[in-house]
Amino acid sequence: MLSRSCFNLLNLDDCSVADRARIPKLMNVPGILTDFDGGEEKGGFEVALASSPGVTNGSRRIIVANQLPVKAFKDEKWCFEWDKFALDTLILQLKDGLPSDLEVIYVGCLKADIELNDQDEVANLLWEKFRCVPTFLSLDLINKYYHGFCKHYLWPLFHYMLPVTPSHGVRFDRSNWLAYVSANKIFADKVYEVINPDEDYVWIQDYHLMVLPTMLRKKYSRIKVGFFLHSPFPSSEIYRTLPVRDEILRALLNCDLVGFQTFDYARHFLSCCSRMLGLDYQSKRGYIGIDYFGRTVTIMILPVGIHMGQIQNVMSLPDTGKKAKELKEKYAGKIVMLGIDDMDMFKGIGLKFLAMGQLLEQSPALRGRIVLVQITNPPRSRGNDIKEVEEEVKKIATEINRKYGEPGYEPIVCINGPVSTQEKIAHYAISECVVVNAVRDGMNLVPYEYTVSRQSSSNLDKALGLGDGQRRKSMIVVSEFIGCSPSLSGAIRVNPWDIESVANGMFSGSMMNELEKELRHEKHYKYVSSHDVAYWARSFDQDLKRACGEHYGKRCWGIGLGLGFRVVALGPNFRKLSVAHIVSSYKLTKSRLILLDYDGTMLPEDKLDKAPSEEVISILNGLCSDPKNIVFIVSGRGKNTLSKWFSPCPKLGLSAEHGYFTRWSKDSDWESRPVPADLDWKKVVLPIMEKYTEATDGSSIEQKESALVWHHLEADPNFGIWQAKELVDHLESVLANEPVVVKRGQHIVEVKPQDVSKGLVFQSLLASMQSKGKSPDFVLCVGDDRSDEDMFESIASSLDNKSLSDHTEVFACTVGQKPSMAKYYLDDPSEVIKMLQGLSTASAAMQLPPKSPVHQAAAASVDDHSIVKSPTSFV
Repeated sequence: MLSRSCFNLLNLDDCSVADRARIPKLMNVPGILTDFDGGEEKGGFEVALASSPGVTNGSRRIIVANQLPVKAFKDEKWCFEWDKFALDTLILQLKDGLPSDLEVIYVGCLKADIELNDQDEVANLLWEKFRCVPTFLSLDLINKYYHGFCKHYLWPLFHYMLPVTPSHGVRFDRSNWLAYVSANKIFADKVYEVINPDEDYVWIQDYHLMVLPTMLRKKYSRIKVGFFLHSPFPSSEIYRTLPVRDEILRALLNCDLVGFQTFDYARHFLSCCSRMLGLDYQSKRGYIGIDYFGRTVTIMILPVGIHMGQIQNVMSLPDTGKKAKELKEKYAGKIVMLGIDDMDMFKGIGLKFLAMGQLLEQSPALRGRIVLVQITNPPRSRGNDIKEVEEEVKKIATEINRKYGEPGYEPIVCINGPVSTQEKIAHYAISECVVVNAVRDGMNLVPYEYTVSRQSSSNLDKALGLGDGQRRKSMIVVSEFIGCSPSLSGAIRVNPWDIESVANGMFSGSMMNELEKELRHEKHYKYVSSHDVAYWARSFDQDLKRACGEHYGKRCWGIGLGLGFRVVALGPNFRKLSVAHIVSSYKLTKSRLILLDYDGTMLPEDKLDKAPSEEVISILNGLCSDPKNIVFIVSGRGKNTLSKWFSPCPKLGLSAEHGYFTRWSKDSDWESRPVPADLDWKKVVLPIMEKYTEATDGSSIEQKESALVWHHLEADPNFGIWQAKELVDHLESVLANEPVVVKRGQHIVEVKPQDVSKGLVFQSLLASMQSKGKSPDFVLCVGDDRSDEDMFESIASSLDNKSLSDHTEVFACTVGQKPSMAKYYLDDPSEVIKMLQGLSTASAAMQLPPKSPVHQAAAASVDDHSIVKSPTSFV
């Protein structure tokens, strides 16, 4: 599938400027969303900008999250304070990674229900004291947006749970989806109130706000916006079940930077972009980029860290030491394993308890000696699924305690939270092993917090009776399905579904020798301390700046309605080719060279019948009939195929196999480009390609006289790309000493001689024309893929080194809006045909007597049908 970023864009010139002004900014959904009126564009923003106290000339960071990092309490009136001691208050902690003089603004909901009469006063107080902008959502909207769509539909689906039956998860409810969109719209309105779109950077956090980027991009085409997903991103097989999959995917692509916790999550996102939107991605200098309508969306992979200073401060508190001493005395003589989890169906608490039972069953000597302390945080949502998990966990714990417990000893100690931060740190400090057994989790920072809490602290060392020179140790048993697992190379990784494997991991973690525990602890502590939350925030901020670096080097305009909106961005010298312009230049020139690619340029890629139509043959004959023209088809196809297809065009020049064979007309002989070596390398390449063809359903091999091509257009998109990369690596290794080039193209891998390219075709034709005293004063070159870029580059070089005169009219044109060496573009092959028809008609008109009726009709035809309009407004 060819990338939709390349062609078939919505033609904005089908409607008048007045009509476009009436296009709504957002999809209008009765009862949920409201339309903008026309006045907001004219004056609304100017007023908001002038009246907003937050708008300054310097860049700021606007952090948008579901909840603000403040605590609210009411005495006679509402009071607020920073929620500093919550270990998961990430959006407050990330400020440490940003410059100290940088202003940070927070947009989000409050953890309190503020009455309507108090909302203005609260908003002013939060702005003046905390630089926080609250989004006040009604209880009904919160229930549908947060509890309905986010927690009961999107959260399970992103964690690989599909609502196969009504009793197994919550199925998609469009009213909840509309509430989600509506809530995102409220967040967008709050961002509009404070943003300076030319300076500020917006950083959106997590899956609650995944359509917000589209709303912001629609208002300000050059807004600088990044998004970080803290939850997993599912594989394409799971994600594609989402009824609003395209809306969410396109919204994320309206960001400049999208961040993920692990490579797996990023890979799943890229796979979805490839399979559902036909987009390809490239890796360049360590960054992954997706070309989306001329914009490059950067993909970042960076795990979140913890706030080292906050944990260390809590460790130094007297209350923490006191609590740790109490716990040490309580569990004296016991090996303590610890679990800290939210009450959630994905945390694997029940599976962990079953593994504890299995451990006691297979190791009777540990009975009475080992304890699993499970701290359970309150659930973040409500529903029958939470009740079922609570009942299951309670039932399993009761049964194990009954079976293996004894007076004064319970194998599983359940502590229902919330518990204070000091109590959590104290439990970390006295535990020999932490067990994180989630079946699927975005990141989970418990192992990081545990590692830091086990490091030396004078307060805790004194409370626990540890000496200054005593080396610290810790052990981690971690599920392989959570985001922190790849970074914990010293942990014991387990499959949470394999009860016996988890039990063995718990046994190893608790009984491992002391030296091994010390070495693993040192390794983890080194990583956790150097990759803290400040490092994460600083890295994201730097990457966001880099991703936005070319914002003002491009012209932009928006297309599409509702959540299908996107911005088309073009380079400053990259513009749509106007037929009126090229026809005007064409008429004034006397020696013309016209080079045309065929597949994807004059013929759509998805057309099954590849032979040229009667219209194409007629246009080419019209161009060739002009004695001032030299017209060539420059294609990667073989000479026999091209000879057959274009036999009705006797004066047409053909260059086959990217210039290996050239023929000036039907009556002339084919000339082959001299290459310094024979083609024995084909005996090596063909068997390799055959193996990849057998292993890749839908792929095929094309054998040319000078080259071999492996096609994967009809293969599975992801697998085809993967196999193509593997094939390129394989061929480059075995052909390292051969005078050939291995190149990837549009759904192909091609091996051809080194001295063969379309760029050399142009150089050869130019030299031939100049040797005959007919140096071209008009050059038209049209192509659509990477091989055609060689021609564009060669033309640019000829202008630079004066092989072409400065007065030569040059029209290098690519098909599709994408990065290119060409100066012009046309959207698709149909526009190429219209442009060539305009030139052909102009030639016919110029060859007729000036006063004849036929001449006048032909001239009128050029004026009537051949202008391809470019967008009239650039933002």
